[in-house]
Amino acid sequence: MRRLGPRPLAVALAEVAPAVAPQTQLARVQTAWPEVVGDALAAAATPVGEREGVVTVSCESAVWAQELELLARDLLVRLNAALGSRHAQPLTRLRFVVGSTPNSASSGAAPHPS
Repeated sequence: MRRLGPRPLAVALAEVAPAVAPQTQLARVQTAWPEVVGDALAAAATPVGEREGVVTVSCESAVWAQELELLARDLLVRLNAALGSRHAQPLTRLRFVVGSTPNSASSGAAPHPS
């Protein structure tokens, strides 16, 4: 048997991640979030909780929380569409709170919306 060279860790993780990922509504939202909101918003705001269809999103600043509140209706529609039939209960509301996000702690602050 011929031995192949080492493969990137990302390839190996991509193969096992779906099997070990939690099967919760919040996990599905967190997975879909970057694609739904885009890189800039995903760097500034992260879903941190879900209860009875209400998703709590932690924002790095009050400016981001206010901006996202204005976009909430559109984001909710897009998020429910991205989740499709994979979730039993549609999301009903996005709640934005100010707090540190995992992304802002590791990568520095994202630019604020203008």
